[in-house]
Amino acid sequence: MIEVTNLVRRYGPHVAVDHANFKIEKGEIVGFLGPNGAGKSTTMNILTGYLSATEGTVMVDGQDILEYPTEIKRKIGYLPENPPLYQDMTVREFLSFAAEIKGIQAKEKKEKMNSIMETVGVQDVSKRLIKNLSKGYKQRVGLAQAMIGDPQALILDEPTAGLDPKQILEIRDLITELGKDRTIILSSHILPEVSAVCRRVLIINQGRIVADDSPENLAKLILGGSHILLRLDASEAAVTKTLGSLSSITKLEFRESQEPDTVEAIAEAAADTDIRRDLFNALAAANIPILMMRSLDLSLEDIFLNLTTKESEASPSTEGTASMKAEISGEGK
Repeated sequence: MIEVTNLVRRYGPHVAVDHANFKIEKGEIVGFLGPNGAGKSTTMNILTGYLSATEGTVMVDGQDILEYPTEIKRKIGYLPENPPLYQDMTVREFLSFAAEIKGIQAKEKKEKMNSIMETVGVQDVSKRLIKNLSKGYKQRVGLAQAMIGDPQALILDEPTAGLDPKQILEIRDLITELGKDRTIILSSHILPEVSAVCRRVLIINQGRIVADDSPENLAKLILGGSHILLRLDASEAAVTKTLGSLSSITKLEFRESQEPDTVEAIAEAAADTDIRRDLFNALAAANIPILMMRSLDLSLEDIFLNLTTKESEASPSTEGTASMKAEISGEGK
């Protein structure tokens, strides 16, 4: 649906976007992350046709955005972080104006507007001036205008900014539903929100795409393997004897247990290996009770920090995995 090839944007000597490449298919909800000044907003503005690229191409539904700007803008709905709303219009007037810009026929406009207002929850304030609405309602109006015209792709920059927890959940559910038959690019500084909605993330840093994968795969790549935390009713010697001979385990470490008279161990395996069944079968055969077994994974915050840190002395194995190390050593407990 959206294909970006060797995208470059320069502002004089400054390179805001540096040969970015990625492709997003229909039905994908992709998180687009980056620190301030990384080139994230510039990239999104180019995708919407608001800015032109210095080099490279942007294809939307097989069409070049430079050759078919009007057609492509009809296919994309854009919600900037600060929605450009006309404050002296009512909600209904503003959405009617947006519908006319998108070329929606008059006979279809009223029905589409009512449907979208009900979907985003602004039906009750449709006759109020936008300037008199709360931040949360203004955000909803911005999302409504992005959806006008039933676009094939939605680019959402901080879509839940200013919303209360209940509204955030509602918008999150709405994005998930919309993503079933649309391409959605979601940018947010609330990383747990991205984790909840997106199965794939793009991370940009200093103008370059530094990651493009699922959070789970990126965590495995950074850690270099999978880690399973075990709490067992046994001695270290018994656990070492039972698990030390398993070929699927590359490393076995012990740490101070959080429960008296138990042992906690970290079993490490290759990134593409699931060792849970091997662990269970070996421990069951040795009659060692498993009191806890769970994966130790990097959060999206850990991954983000690992890939975007600018400290030259930091390395992927030390800086970005700090919270993991704390958990493995027991310091995070």
